[in-house]
Amino acid sequence: MTRRAEFLAANRGQRVPMPGFVLLVRDRRDGDPTPRLGITITKKVGGAVIRNRMRRRFREIARPLLRERGITGADHVLIGREGGIERDFTLLDAELRKALDKAAARMKPAAAGERAQARPVDGAASSAQAGTSAPASEPAPARGTPPEPGP
Repeated sequence: MTRRAEFLAANRGQRVPMPGFVLLVRDRRDGDPTPRLGITITKKVGGAVIRNRMRRRFREIARPLLRERGITGADHVLIGREGGIERDFTLLDAELRKALDKAAARMKPAAAGERAQARPVDGAASSAQAGTSAPASEPAPARGTPPEPGP
């Protein structure tokens, strides 16, 4: 991930805070099954050398874990926290595993609910199709046509 819009879109997804970072996960719904990774670290964390070192550590930890536990078709963003650079590498690895598992557990119920809403149960027609909803009002006039005078 490289574009700002992709990071902003991921910000609207699942958020899993951990001591060394915050993991954001958002399903792209574009049909591409590959999980993508984005890393962002603010200047509050430190200078360029510190931020780059942290970025390299996150990349090294995340590459194998995304193949193993990443959510297919989702964007994963790691936001570095101030204590992240001082944390032990194995501890960061364990935290990322835990965060990915939490995000996957949260996303499964949401995906199941969307599928249930998309298709009617037992082939029954929806209330709009069955005629149980209120009658529709008259259609709106086409654009550019003046409104008809009332009675």
